[in-house]
Amino acid sequence: MPRLLVVEDDAGTARMIKRGFEQAQFDVDIAGNGRLGAEMALERPYSAIILDLMLPEMNGWEVCETLRNRRLQTPIIMLTARDAVDDRVRGLESGADDYLPKPFDFAELLARIRALLRRDRVHKTRVIKVADLEVDTAQRRAFRGGTEISLSTREYDLLEALASRESQVLSRETIQRQVWLDEESTSNTVDVFVGFLRRKLDDPFEVKLIQTVRGVGYVLRAPGDK
Repeated sequence: MPRLLVVEDDAGTARMIKRGFEQAQFDVDIAGNGRLGAEMALERPYSAIILDLMLPEMNGWEVCETLRNRRLQTPIIMLTARDAVDDRVRGLESGADDYLPKPFDFAELLARIRALLRRDRVHKTRVIKVADLEVDTAQRRAFRGGTEISLSTREYDLLEALASRESQVLSRETIQRQVWLDEESTSNTVDVFVGFLRRKLDDPFEVKLIQTVRGVGYVLRAPGDK
């Protein structure tokens, strides 16, 4: 049974959401402030998170950014009375997957959650393909030309970060945030691990996929892509 986390400080709204989803065969936990919501989201697995924007202790933007910085990929939908375009954009940029302003119809919220869960299942089973490289994100395995490449945990994380943004240049700082999270690292650490990955991913093959953009960072792209 899918389990949802509802982070909402208005008790009446939280009860309404909980009752509706329980009738739809979901398990539901409630957090009454942002800090507690972030802690609960990191402590146990949830199928999706319903996150209010205006919360005590930590607002919804801060909660969302905290979870994404910790690489939590659980789908998040933001609920808020603030429906200005700038608020919606900021919510999506902080890592939210969807945005529904209050007042809302519960049937729409339920439909959006179900759509997010379907999309999440597709993501967790997807294979990223770049030229003859295949990255299986569900099993955390990589293949080139049909041959599996043995990667350490950190090397795989680095490869998925690059492959999931094919043809997009990632700065060393962006890679540090995505791969090393809050752990201590330097731009030199990134360079060292890119070197490790290149020796396994590119050196045995004629076509090189990982490219250095001088003064900026790294990009993984197929030959001919710009």
